Amino acid sequence: MLTWGDADILDQEGRTVVVTGANSGLGLRAATVLAAKGARVILACRSRERGERAAAAVGGELVLSDLADLDSVRTAAAEIRDRTGERVDLLINNAGIPAGRLRRTAQGHESIFATNYLGHAALTWLLMPALRAGKSARVLTVSSIAQRGKGFDVEDPDFEHRRFRMAHAYSQSKLAGLMFAPELQKRLHAEGSPVLSVAAHPGFTGTEMGAAGARNQGLGAFARPLNVVTKALSQSVPEGTLPLLYAATAPDVRGGDYYGPRKFGEFFRGVGPARIDPRAQNENLRARLWDRTAELTGVRPDPA
Repeated sequence: MLTWGDADILDQEGRTVVVTGANSGLGLRAATVLAAKGARVILACRSRERGERAAAAVGGELVLSDLADLDSVRTAAAEIRDRTGERVDLLINNAGIPAGRLRRTAQGHESIFATNYLGHAALTWLLMPALRAGKSARVLTVSSIAQRGKGFDVEDPDFEHRRFRMAHAYSQSKLAGLMFAPELQKRLHAEGSPVLSVAAHPGFTGTEMGAAGARNQGLGAFARPLNVVTKALSQSVPEGTLPLLYAATAPDVRGGDYYGPRKFGEFFRGVGPARIDPRAQNENLRARLWDRTAELTGVRPDPA
């Protein structure tokens, strides 16, 4: 797998792909590559202006979706199901926001957890009927090496009763996604569904997340130099997107698999199996998160 690249992706003609956060970075790269391989790509983006520009560049379609707002997620899911005739072959849950100040969403959730995890879980459940109708359908959850941090609390993910720490908030949002992916696979397998749930992370990749994080913390003056330094030290976006594309398309991928870069502690280069945090392997903890997610989103889990 070390030498696997875009050229190894099989023809995607006839497949419908939904990519969240597809107006920049990893999402835009994944959308561009999959569209070039023949897929019909729907870009789920928060910004109309940036989304329209990306959709035009990719040759895809825009659906507005603010993952921090569960009402917007419901509207987007309904629009996607209507446009696709209730058939989606691949859902890439990629969108995310970096660590920043404590903010609350329209529903009162902590914004990092809501955007990076809750919105994606809700979207996945709402699109599950369309995914079941897909051919060799997959759900890809994009995690991060940041999920290895210590910040996690199933009972208080919105920091209502504990002190907010932005690094913990980001870490728990990415760990939650990594817990969601195998739990979804377990429940899909139990019902005999052929839909696969997989996960991947990009390692240390030069996206705009660092600069966005600086702006979120009120440090806008540092955004540009931080962006320059980050890109100088990290791998490129095309390189960082490879684990995602492998998990999304490779024929030997199995449900529950987790992929990332191969070298330097999974920070750089190549594609291979990634190390799974022990908490993501704890079935009791995963089940608690599954139920808690249903409470927080008000969306009925699918599969139950």
